[in-house]
Order: sequence, then C-alpha cells, then structure tokens
Amino acid sequence: MISQFFVLSQRGDNIVFRDYRGDVPKGSTEIFFRKVKFWKEDGEEEAPPVFNVDGVNYFHVKIVGLLFVATTRTNVSPSLVLELLQRIARVIKDYLGILSEESLRKNFVLVYELLDEVIQGTKRMPGTAVTKSVVANESGGRKREEIFVDIIEKISVTFSSSGYILTSEIDGTIQMKSYLSGNPEIRLALNEDVTIGRSGSSAYGYSSSGSGAVILDDCNFHESVHLDSFDLDRTLSLVPPDGEFPVMNYRMTQEFKPPFRINALIEEAGSLKAEVILKIRAEFSSSATANTILVQMPLPSYTSRVSFELEPGAVGQTTDFKEANKRLEWSLKKIVGGAEHTLRAKLTFSQESHGNLTKEAGPVSMNFTIPMYNASRLQVKYLQIAKKSKAYNPYRWVRYVTQANSYVARL
Repeated sequence: MISQFFVLSQRGDNIVFRDYRGDVPKGSTEIFFRKVKFWKEDGEEEAPPVFNVDGVNYFHVKIVGLLFVATTRTNVSPSLVLELLQRIARVIKDYLGILSEESLRKNFVLVYELLDEVIQGTKRMPGTAVTKSVVANESGGRKREEIFVDIIEKISVTFSSSGYILTSEIDGTIQMKSYLSGNPEIRLALNEDVTIGRSGSSAYGYSSSGSGAVILDDCNFHESVHLDSFDLDRTLSLVPPDGEFPVMNYRMTQEFKPPFRINALIEEAGSLKAEVILKIRAEFSSSATANTILVQMPLPSYTSRVSFELEPGAVGQTTDFKEANKRLEWSLKKIVGGAEHTLRAKLTFSQESHGNLTKEAGPVSMNFTIPMYNASRLQVKYLQIAKKSKAYNPYRWVRYVTQANSYVARL
C-alpha cells in the first residue's frame, strides 16, 4: 500500500526511514520537508496532511513535534493512511514508554521491527532485547530496571571459485548495557563446551568437552569480570558499571557453517560481450532473516554497459552499474533463511578481452546483518542477578547479531 515510511525531527533530520517498494526517489524526505516548511499554496501557510509532488503522494501527521510520513504513487484512501500513521505512533509509544527523538534513536532496532510487523505483518520471536525499550519507564516515572546482553559477531569468509571455504574467522564481543540501580552482582553463564585455545585445553585449565565444542582461539575480559568459577562451569561474575561496556571479546578460526553460499560465474558470450551469473543461498534456519544485503563485484576496466535480469517475481531487489569504478551492485532488502536468489548480468565491452576474464573481474563481496543468529554457537545460557528483595525482578534481555566483516568469493 505505502512505498515509504519515515519520521523527521522538527529540524528535518531523518530519524527513521523504511523503503518498502523502491518506486519513490530517495530524496523524498528532503522534498517533503522543504515543501512543508515553505508551504505557501492555496492561500494557506501550513501544509495539509495530504499533498502531491511530482506524482508522489505525501501523507503526514505531527505528533509531539515529530513528523510521521508515508509516501505512495498509488491511489489509496487518505483517511486509511493517516490512521495507519497514528497507529504506528501509538504502538511505538506503547513499547518505548515515551515518544521522542532520543527514544527513537536509542531503540532504532525495536522501531524497525515494529514497523515491519505493523506494515508487512512480519512476526518476531518474543523475549529478546529487540522487543523491549532501552529507556522505558515504569508507571509513576520511575526508570525500569533492566539489563541487555548483545552477542555481536563479525565474520570473515573467503570462498574458492568452486565454492570451498579457504579462510574463515569470527571476531565477537559480548556487549552489556546495564540500567540496574544499586549495582547488583551479575552471573552470566556460557555454554559449558566452550574451549579456549586451539590446543584443546583452556587457558584457564578447562579441557575440551569433545569434537562439538566451541573453540575460541583467544579472548579477553572486562576488568570488572571475575573468573573464579569460569574453569568449573563457564560462568562469569561481575558488578557491571553503568551504561554500555564489552564483557568479553573473542576470536575464533574453528570451522563453522557460513550463513551464505555464494556462487559466481563470468564467461564470454560473443564478441565484446560477457555474462555474469551470481547466486546466493541462505544456509540458516527459516526462523531468521538477513537484512540490508549488498553484493558487489568489480568488472573488467573496459566494461561500457551492463544490463540486469532478476529472477521472476523478485521483490525488494535493486541493481546498479557504478560506471566510475566499474562495479556491479546488487541490493536485497531481506533474505529469509533457506531462500536462494539469482542475478544475471550481460556485459558489453569497449574492446576485446585479451586475457582471462576471471582475472580481470571479481572477487565478489557481500555485506549483511542477521539478527537473532550467531555462527560460532556461543550462547548465553542464563543471566542471573543478585536479588535485593523477593520482589526484585528486573527485566533481562539477550540477543544475537551476525554481520559480515569480509565475505568474499573468488571467480
């Protein structure tokens, strides 16, 4: 129904932006804000809630100084879209506790998940950090007692031309955000099969629990972490400082299953022509979804033109040929686990190729983010907080995020 949704501050700063259809120019936020700020049409000094600019319909409501905006090129009911904007604002306020520029920026992950659920009907698993507010207040204005733990992994993988893994590495961190009063002691337990050191025995005297163990090459801990029982049961104890800090950083080169497989092929297709075929497959469970995927491939320096062919029914995918640096780009808004997508590109050259095309093009690189997924299998088994009283039961949330650091496939 709508093409875009965005929220602007009173200054015109873009706080939240989601493009669902890709049929409205990217500069729509600036066009909208200028039109609203300098509105002088129809003898009115204030823009109406609905107006059209260059074939794009803009719908907006102003709530606590924030502009909630939707765009579309299609003919839709204005009252329906305006009610949708009001509903989105109410849902966000219900989750954040307060609706402000600061709360939106601090909880951007949650806001985007709420948008996807309201607009696209996407369902998320409950009980994670991204379903609760960072700055939410209890009734009476008291700050909510809560703590967040993020396991963030950046993975590097290099594939050979035949699809074999040449190198693989994970750089991870366990990040904690504490909003607990009184600095209570916290016990954080990892899976018991974690082994530190490639020799099969822990640097702290803990031996491997078998071939299925999670083997970390090395790691370091925040100065507040006590390792008294780490050898025994893989439990960390600490009194967390206020705010955000890394509990543990780790590195892993143990073989792991990469979240994506990339197959790339380039071959001549006649005089001054060649064809590129790119295929990516999500190797993770269908319960997870990767976001903001970008596939890039350098092309021969004498490439003059590129035409693209996406698979039938492709949604949320865009392609581009960056002529200045001779690079192919393929963007996908999301990929559900188990899905496979293919792109074909026909290249036109300005001169004959006198060498091996595979040496003049590539490698293929990929960027992505996968919420609630981690490749290392390192897990937080439980998060225990010392009780100040029987009634003391703060909120605690754990989430996992995997991102590409260097994800490359050779031709």
